[in-house]
Amino acid sequence: MCYPVLKRVLILFLVGMASARAQTTYNLQQALQTAKSNNPILKREQFNVDISQADITTAQLRPNVILNNQSLQLVQTSKFPENTGWFNGANRQVWWQVTKPFQLPVQRENKINFAQQNVRLTEKQYADTERHLFQTVAQKWLDVWAARKQLDLLGTAKANIDSLANINRLRLKNQVITTTDLARTELLANQYDIQLKSASQEYRNELSNLKFLMGVQDSIRIDTTDQFAFAFPDQMDAIVQQALQNRTDIEAIKSTMDVADANIKLQKSSALPVPELGLIYNPQNKAHYMGVYGTVEIPIFSRNQGEIKKSQVLKQQAEQDLRATETQAQTEIMTAYKSYVTHKNNLQNFNQLLTQSQTILNSVKYSYLRGGTTIIDFLEAQRSWLDTQQQYYDVLGQYRQSCIDLLYASGMINQIAQ
Repeated sequence: MCYPVLKRVLILFLVGMASARAQTTYNLQQALQTAKSNNPILKREQFNVDISQADITTAQLRPNVILNNQSLQLVQTSKFPENTGWFNGANRQVWWQVTKPFQLPVQRENKINFAQQNVRLTEKQYADTERHLFQTVAQKWLDVWAARKQLDLLGTAKANIDSLANINRLRLKNQVITTTDLARTELLANQYDIQLKSASQEYRNELSNLKFLMGVQDSIRIDTTDQFAFAFPDQMDAIVQQALQNRTDIEAIKSTMDVADANIKLQKSSALPVPELGLIYNPQNKAHYMGVYGTVEIPIFSRNQGEIKKSQVLKQQAEQDLRATETQAQTEIMTAYKSYVTHKNNLQNFNQLLTQSQTILNSVKYSYLRGGTTIIDFLEAQRSWLDTQQQYYDVLGQYRQSCIDLLYASGMINQIAQ
């Protein structure tokens, strides 16, 4: 009778072991690197770079040759020469014209330069999109970590109270405790069971969201032992200077200024006239003529003034945007750095409270099992231990959140994902 049960248990154990082996464990850096390669949103944004590169090809193209034909047919038969009909060349005039616009070298050069600067801008914008996505992935990784820690804490608390409930059932049989003591123990166990189910579902939900952001389909888990050992400069000014040089949104705005400079040159060169030259072959009433064709715009009224002015205003707008973004970056870094230092100190000061809560719980449990205190004291110690543990992980979560905020504000989060 026991063999089938044992067989099923063994099969479940082996399946569980195989599932555990199939899971991939990700620390924060690995999660960011995976998102960089697999995130579907980033894959879509990558096409923008290819699209902008196609503009370089367009800018390098030269104007096409233009073929023009005009045919005139004499329609008054009374005017036809003698012995001629509708299809006789003496009653027809034909104009064949082949011309080509000759784009000035400076115009073509400025078009190509403008397209190249737009490619660089698109690449910088893509890098800034990565920065924002990495912040979202890091935040979701932290949410999964917090949900996992809450689940583990409740699991430990539930195991502790279940163990005590089993002991109390035996003690009740031996009439060492009252039914009230057992009822209170089982009540707390049931409360933990409900919280455990909710925490388990919350963990699965957050894990699914993280998998989407990482662009993976396989079963994953996070490395809860990740120490967040990120090396920040000791001085906030060093972080600010580094961010002003390397932060992707600042780099994108600087690239926007380069695009604006290229556009100013392009619009000024576009004011120059483009000559169109060619050859003419004109058979008229069986008489053959050859000639040349040339046309050039005389820039009296329109000299592209509007686009030139707009390009200059766009340059001014980019300069203002740069000043505003640099000020914003300094503010974000200052806020993130101060929060990082505060939460780091709070975390260091909390370790003593953890040790105290664990010591108190062990002492009260030992005393209760030997009849030295009441069930109320033990349950209070159990709740206090759980509250302290949860507060610790809240403080640890705040510290890790401050790390992510500082990584994002400084632009270092892109370097971690490399």
